[in-house]
Amino acid sequence: MDKFTLIETPIKELFIIGTEVFTDSRGFFVESYNLRDFAKIELNMNFVQDNHSKSKKGVLRGLHFQLKHPQGKLVRVIKGRVFDVAVDLRPDSKTFTKWFGVELNEENGLQFYIPPFFAHGFLALENDTYFSYKCTDYYYPDDEFGFIWDDPLINIKWPVDKVDEVIVSEKDHNLGSFESIKEMIMKGMRWRKQ
Repeated sequence: MDKFTLIETPIKELFIIGTEVFTDSRGFFVESYNLRDFAKIELNMNFVQDNHSKSKKGVLRGLHFQLKHPQGKLVRVIKGRVFDVAVDLRPDSKTFTKWFGVELNEENGLQFYIPPFFAHGFLALENDTYFSYKCTDYYYPDDEFGFIWDDPLINIKWPVDKVDEVIVSEKDHNLGSFESIKEMIMKGMRWRKQ
């Protein structure tokens, strides 16, 4: 088996990545990223920032994106379990506003590559969930946007039945609808193409 296996999703350029895990009586070892091996599966990107979060069960983070500095993200779970979601924000895409979700956990070793111009969020399905992600651009607070996690137009099927309550930050709770920022996204994408 190769170190990394590219698994296509219904959305172009959005990939699940299978990762080889070596286990024995001592525990396990995993190589989560290798520039040369990622190039072999045609994922050629330059990561500039790593982030790590800890969440309790029911925490929902998202849905976030940057417009002028869009970030590609390689995400994985170190400990625990999440339902991870990406929403296509590319107006010229056949899957514009479509979403795809995958469960990432410490057992399956899957990673999720979310390209630039996608909104991203996740729901922690266990306490003490450690989530790690690499980004292709830096975080710019003034360029961060988002829309509410339960937006009716996007209609993500979050597995909320697997948690006692959904816990969101005040910032995420106050996010508007996708419709309220759709024109900004369209204008932003036109700006990016110039």
